[in-house]
Amino acid sequence: MAIGVVGLTIGLALGGVVLLGALSFVLQRTVDTEAFRTADAVALLAAEDALPDPLPVAGGQVRVQVIDGQGRIRAASIDADRLVPMVRPERLNRDGRQRLEVPAERVGLVGPVRVVAVPAGTAADPLTVLVARSMADVRHSTHVVRTILLVAFPLLVAVLAGVAWRVVGATLRPVEALRRGAEEITGRAGAGRLPVPASADEIHRLAVTLNGMLGRLESARVRQRAFVSDAAHELRSPLTNIRTELEVAQRLADRTDWTAVTANLLADTDRLSRLVDDLLLLARLDETPPARGTGPVELGALLTEVAARYPSPPVRVTPPAGPLWTVGTVEELRRVLANLVDNAVRHASGSVVLAAEATSAAGATVGPGVGAYHLVTVTDDGPGIALADRERVFDRFTRLDDGRARDDGGAGLGLAIVRELVRRAGGSITLTDAPEQRGLRVCLLLPALPAEDGQR
Repeated sequence: MAIGVVGLTIGLALGGVVLLGALSFVLQRTVDTEAFRTADAVALLAAEDALPDPLPVAGGQVRVQVIDGQGRIRAASIDADRLVPMVRPERLNRDGRQRLEVPAERVGLVGPVRVVAVPAGTAADPLTVLVARSMADVRHSTHVVRTILLVAFPLLVAVLAGVAWRVVGATLRPVEALRRGAEEITGRAGAGRLPVPASADEIHRLAVTLNGMLGRLESARVRQRAFVSDAAHELRSPLTNIRTELEVAQRLADRTDWTAVTANLLADTDRLSRLVDDLLLLARLDETPPARGTGPVELGALLTEVAARYPSPPVRVTPPAGPLWTVGTVEELRRVLANLVDNAVRHASGSVVLAAEATSAAGATVGPGVGAYHLVTVTDDGPGIALADRERVFDRFTRLDDGRARDDGGAGLGLAIVRELVRRAGGSITLTDAPEQRGLRVCLLLPALPAEDGQR
């Protein structure tokens, strides 16, 4: 604010100086123009040898003399001196027009005095017309303007500073409110919002944007706290089991069945290892962007490879009509299918069917290699998932009530990992009812790659 007022003061001061200079220049040029006009009229009379005596002039602040080459006065106005020239002859240029300053007492006017000289007469009898005009009016006008500026300038600066203070204060008041709101938010726990000004301006849009950012940060914080809490709970369960098994074995000593204890400890260790691996994978997926420039993957071969992990039915593959190529990371797509098949096998009553076909984005089946997406399905004949839970099961650490047993259900991270990996591949995943039977169908839409590109 102070810098703005100082800059405004300097600008106004420079403007006043320029105004005074321009006014003085214009008034002086006006005096010179009028003096030259009078001198030209007298020179015309001298050229015609028709000089009157005295010379006619308008106004009492003008003196006119006509002098010859020796400095003698040939004619003069009624108030001009007839013996002493207004300008010494040695200062005159007989061949050009001049502007001169002379002492006021030499002319008999109130100073300062401006004199113009105009050549006249003939070559045989050269003359010079001198016209003197008082600059008192010019000086007075300049003085009046300067006085007005000196009086008005501080008042104008004060008024403008006050207006600027009010305007800037009114403009920055919402910013100060935002600052106080931000200070209160950082000083207390829980969610907070910044005050939004009523005016629909940039400050309003800034407050709305910042509140949106705070909302996203709060949501991320809540998710992080829930994630940490759930992770701690899931990690504590196998550790508690391991500790209990060891304490019981230590107390029973010789009566301990070390074979059973070892089996239980290995089961809990495997569960703990899988949980740690899943947590590390989710952390990596959250921190790293999707891989670019990955090679093509043939879905039919990938389905056959995943199904081969289950040598005995119920897993079977319905082969596609032709090669179906997609772009992605083969390890990530293998992990997606493995998680889905594991879940399907865990809940299936009889069989699990893997299938893939070319499809359009809208879901209409088309010829191989023609659609924009490939549809991969994993179908089981288990109890299925209720419609209200089909979106919730993709959240982290979400397990339905019938899947919370340690041996039957995992930590609730499998489908969360699947969704993240499918998004990185540029696809989508949905849950639907299995057609013509009881059960669940998982539908994956993966970007299609033309067959000729995939075989290169």
